[in-house]
Amino acid sequence: MRHFILGAILLLAGQAHAAPPGDAEPSLGPWYNSLRQPWTNALCCSIADCRPVLSRIVDGHYEAFVGDEWRAVPDDRVLTRPDNPTGRAVVCWTPRAGVLCFVKAPES
Repeated sequence: MRHFILGAILLLAGQAHAAPPGDAEPSLGPWYNSLRQPWTNALCCSIADCRPVLSRIVDGHYEAFVGDEWRAVPDDRVLTRPDNPTGRAVVCWTPRAGVLCFVKAPES
C-alpha cells in the first residue's frame, strides 16, 4: 500500500509542474482544480492536464479525442458535473496514466 501511495504522490507532483496548454483559459483554473477522481476523491489534475476535447459515444461508452486519436474513457472516470463552463467535454489525461477524469459536455 505504501508503494501505491508513494507512486500516486510522485505522479501528482510531476503533473503539478506541467505547463498549461497554450490555449488554456486561466480563469477556468479554479474549476479544473475542483475536479475530483470519483474512485479516490483525489484531484483529477489541473489546467495543465485537463482540456476541452471532442467526444463521442461508441457502444454506450465515451471516447475522447486526445493526442490525435480517440481514446476510450473508462466508465468509472466519468464525472457528472452540471457546472461545466467550457461548453465542451473535458478530459484530464496524461500519457503515463491515461484518462484520469472526464466531464461530459453540457446538454444542448
